[in-house]
Amino acid sequence: MAGDEVLAEHEIQRELESMSGWELRDGKLHRSFVFADFGEAFAFMTRVALSAERMNHHPDWSNSWNRVEIDIVSHSAGGVTTRCIELARQISEFAPTP
Repeated sequence: MAGDEVLAEHEIQRELESMSGWELRDGKLHRSFVFADFGEAFAFMTRVALSAERMNHHPDWSNSWNRVEIDIVSHSAGGVTTRCIELARQISEFAPTP
């Protein structure tokens, strides 16, 4: 599938320069999100889930009350791909502005 080629670390770092809040952690794109309460966090997760399903590219994530932790990696490709970057950018669009 297009966008499933694993990116080199320098390519990932270049992309991260324009992606506020995201970092490369343990070979995955990682970001933490904090919301006012559980309802806002859950609404955010719902928007992300719908977008991820459309892309057929699903994040690893966890939620505890107002916090959502997200890791993105292509398990089938074995690393971060262009589709991972695209999903992270879409997720950022759903995030609250500081």
